[in-house]
Amino acid sequence: MNIYCIGRNYVNHAKELGNEVPKEPLLFSKPSHALVETKGQNIALPQQLGDIHHEIEIVLRINKDVKSGDRLEDVVSQMALGLDLTLRDVQSKLKTKGHPWLRAKGFKNSAIITPFWNISKKEDLSEFDFSLFKNGQVVQKGNSQAMIFDFQRIIDECEQFFGLGEGDLLFTGTPEGVGPIVSGDVCQLFWGEIEKGSFTVE
Repeated sequence: MNIYCIGRNYVNHAKELGNEVPKEPLLFSKPSHALVETKGQNIALPQQLGDIHHEIEIVLRINKDVKSGDRLEDVVSQMALGLDLTLRDVQSKLKTKGHPWLRAKGFKNSAIITPFWNISKKEDLSEFDFSLFKNGQVVQKGNSQAMIFDFQRIIDECEQFFGLGEGDLLFTGTPEGVGPIVSGDVCQLFWGEIEKGSFTVE
């Protein structure tokens, strides 16, 4: 199982961090040990390493080996919501040195996902907004219609450069509103008005 992620896939998110808006998908990966499913539990995070920022995203699960030319509806039948967590202070130092982001993006429990649910063939993935609540207040809200690179482009790009197989996960980018989470924060992930998962930061 591979975890592929796309960075800066919403214009306003790129701008809020002072980054250029990409002209092609910005891809990176996370180790499988970064993955944890929300079950209303406490999730331990390395607070001692500096600010940890939340980035809520739509996550797609690949349901069969992908070949060039395969369409989204043929290879994806389930989705979830996820948090791509970032050690922001660590990332800033790595970027300054021109080093890879793995230490900032791939730490344990940095890829938090809700349980997956089936996508009906009639369901439009942009039908609902997705949002993150922190301690009862909405801190991020987005819709896939605002993505720079759509789901099909992400699948095509990952297949071409890395290959995609059954069980691989795609974190598809975060909207604006990223910010810190600290011990004791209660986080809830919503698809429309339906809560799909929650956890407390340890």
